[in-house]
Amino acid sequence: MSDLTRPTHPSRELTITSAANPRLKGLLALRRRRTREETGQTLVEGYEEIGLALSAGVRPSTVYVCEALFSPSGRAGSQDIGHQTDLLTRLRDDRVEVVHLSRSAFEKVSYREGPDGLIAVVDRVGVTLADLRVDGPDHLTLLSQGVEKPGNLGAMLRTADAAGVDAVVAADPVTDWGNPNVVRASKGTVFAVPAASATTAEALEWLAANDIRLVVTTPETDLLHTDVDYTGRVAIAVGSEKHGADRALLDAATHRVRIPMFGLANSLNVSASAAIVLYEAVRQRDAR
Repeated sequence: MSDLTRPTHPSRELTITSAANPRLKGLLALRRRRTREETGQTLVEGYEEIGLALSAGVRPSTVYVCEALFSPSGRAGSQDIGHQTDLLTRLRDDRVEVVHLSRSAFEKVSYREGPDGLIAVVDRVGVTLADLRVDGPDHLTLLSQGVEKPGNLGAMLRTADAAGVDAVVAADPVTDWGNPNVVRASKGTVFAVPAASATTAEALEWLAANDIRLVVTTPETDLLHTDVDYTGRVAIAVGSEKHGADRALLDAATHRVRIPMFGLANSLNVSASAAIVLYEAVRQRDAR
């Protein structure tokens, strides 16, 4: 059992004050993809993200806390804040190991601006294509190909969760689902939406085997995204930020669609493009 997951008795919670502690070095190592793949673990930071992970059935092995960074109970605009203590109680009740950190130690391992005093170690995120459920006549998949930026991948997960997407597939991904910045940008929805990684060839074989039509966004077409039928079993695909969808994806498409552009820029942010087309699919399905 690794140092990160070594259990302690709930009544004897460990306290770390030194930023040079070996366990903190282990936490920092989980920012690297290789370490995440070797250990099968990743990090989740923040009250909202950890709470959503718990709601999705994830049980952390360890939670690192700094109560000096907890928000005071009250209101911030329209939101209630200051519930970190409630979440900590919930974790203790589930017998999750709790490690207390000094402010300096916590700020060393935190990977976000304005940390709220909670970091959890959880099992690495993501499933295989074979694990994705594709039953039902209205299955909807979001396929991203070669997306480089963790923030965009996370933003697409948030949209997929909100739109009720059944699965998200990263084809030839540059990053992994367990990247802490993907988890952060997704606000924890990476734990709520079934997400898989594969090569483009594997993803196309999976779509064909499950009779899922493929709609690919590209400027290389005259067909508007609103002029396609998204009911039934459909996958909506977006390409990389730099190059868009590659030829293999375009050649496999049932339809190639474009989003109308009226400004000087010739493309949208990839997560914005995914959101626009996904919600056209939602609109059509609701109308039906």
